[in-house]
Amino acid sequence: MGTSFNEQFDQHGAWRREFALRLKLLSEWLKDHELLDSAVEERLRRLETQMRSDKVMVAFVAEFSRGKSELINAIFFAGYKRRIMPASAGRTTMCPTELGYDSEVPPCLRLLPIETRLQPQALMEWRMVPEKWVRVDLDVNDSAQLAQAFEKVAEVVHVTKDEARALGFWHDDTPEDNPMLNAEGLVEVPRWRHALINIAHPLLKQGLVILDTPGLNAIGAEPELTVNLIPQAHAVVFILAADTGVTKSDLAIWREHLIAESEETDSRLVVLNKIDTMWDSLSSSAQVQAQIERQRATSAEILGLPVEQVIPVSAQKGLVAKVSDDAALLQASQLPVLERALAQGVMGQRQKILRAAVSGNIVDLRTEAARALNVRRRDLADQLGELRGLRGKNSSVIKHMRGRIEQEQEEFDVSGAKIHAVRSVHLRLLREVFTLLGTKTLKTEMAGLTDALRQPGIKLGVKKAYTQTFERLHAGLRKAQTTSAEIQSMLTGTFKQLNAEYGFSLQAPKEPDLERFSRDLELVERSHTQYLGMGNALRLAQPEFADRLVRALSTRLRVIYESALGEVELWNKSAAAQLDAQLRERRRNFVRRIEAIERIQEAASGLDDRIAEIEAQETALDQLDAKLAELTAHLIATPALASNEPALQKRA
Repeated sequence: MGTSFNEQFDQHGAWRREFALRLKLLSEWLKDHELLDSAVEERLRRLETQMRSDKVMVAFVAEFSRGKSELINAIFFAGYKRRIMPASAGRTTMCPTELGYDSEVPPCLRLLPIETRLQPQALMEWRMVPEKWVRVDLDVNDSAQLAQAFEKVAEVVHVTKDEARALGFWHDDTPEDNPMLNAEGLVEVPRWRHALINIAHPLLKQGLVILDTPGLNAIGAEPELTVNLIPQAHAVVFILAADTGVTKSDLAIWREHLIAESEETDSRLVVLNKIDTMWDSLSSSAQVQAQIERQRATSAEILGLPVEQVIPVSAQKGLVAKVSDDAALLQASQLPVLERALAQGVMGQRQKILRAAVSGNIVDLRTEAARALNVRRRDLADQLGELRGLRGKNSSVIKHMRGRIEQEQEEFDVSGAKIHAVRSVHLRLLREVFTLLGTKTLKTEMAGLTDALRQPGIKLGVKKAYTQTFERLHAGLRKAQTTSAEIQSMLTGTFKQLNAEYGFSLQAPKEPDLERFSRDLELVERSHTQYLGMGNALRLAQPEFADRLVRALSTRLRVIYESALGEVELWNKSAAAQLDAQLRERRRNFVRRIEAIERIQEAASGLDDRIAEIEAQETALDQLDAKLAELTAHLIATPALASNEPALQKRA
């Protein structure tokens, strides 16, 4: 029957834990054998951080009353044997809700008051100010208390039209989308802007993050959802009602917030929920199924998706079936079909991406460590050649040999000044790259965009202001890549020269690929440009709203630029670590060679003893090399989960 999403996630978690353990063993082994230079240590640290902090975000998006919260209950929380997320009739999730796990925070629900929308700070900035959130402690062992606490995400307040307008829930230019006024002439709006739920649910502990979003009006009023959170989700589950299919407001959410031109749709799953409303005692099961399939095909055609990505489900019956252990009802609900699609699609793709990143890093790490072993091996070979050449030679020849080694050492010490000069030029060029990718540059661009958006009569020029900003950002990344190429060329030439003059075996590390950060920048640009083109010009004419969107953009760009800067820093460390390691090994080599000559001068048997020692050291190096290959092979060749391999190959 395949693997459910929950089981697949359990296996993914087990793989990550095993990988972290193997990584720790490799780190200790490298340290014990003095192979842990700063570049290798940095790669290990990054891999460990990546494994520990890897998150898989699944965003559930729907217009109101499509059964979204019930679907989350059925897939993730049926083990509590009751509803956890509020899922009664009508509007339930009024504010975007993130469910995740942070071991440093006690189990709690944190709620950000809706009034924070009147201030310019982006959501990411509010996360850094925990005291501004209302906190409700949770008892994870008491499902009734959890369910009661989670009902808070459905709370509303009634405000005047002016207040609703300021908060982004009332728009004079689109009166047909405005909520109804109550008898007192007030507008109903969510009480909370954002909710964070931190509980030690098994799946959340392993890195799953669930994003539960409210309907169209609420998504549109919170730009950070549209331009940051939803685009960064590894999968988006879009829920429709089976009896109505794709309505006008469903189509608006899909086109405005979930799909961009030329964007791949593989990470989008559409759920045709509430198929139980079509179960009809007056129709045969074949007739009912034919009706569901017609609705499925029509929905797929309207949304421009393959029909396989539209999955009919009854979340409510699936939850009931899991709670009551009713296998037949579970099968009829078709919930297992959706779980398999999530397992093979979301988890399968996520694992492929993570394994590819891990594999590349481990190969680079092995190359760095193997290079250090090769330097030692070459030095031993040189020593062995020298010592074998001394067999049968008299003391004056041995004394002459010592003088030659000391002269080599003096000449080598002079090379330090040349290497220092190389580093100075290297660092000067690197500073240009650091400036281009630095926080100051980004802040300047964001300040310029904010100023442009505050100009009078900007309404029609908003898109142009954004386009010009992104053009400059792309140009900056291209310049950083060009400068990196210059540095790489200089390093390659300098390393060749040092190898020729001093017998080093330096190799310029792989140049950082800044092109992928350009692609990330394109994705951000696409989501913002799309948002700008969706009738938001009037909103963007409001300085507060424009500021909030720029802050949301700044948050996303900062992540991209910090990652790019990290790649450049690692590249620099790899080059510097090679030089340091080879200088260190060469100095040790001189000391060992002089010690060997002294021992040979003191005792006739010293020469054969020293040759035997070096031969033993060569054997030990071969063993270290084999062990390095074995430890890293385990990390690279972690087998993919057998149950999903065919599905992954099919999708690929």
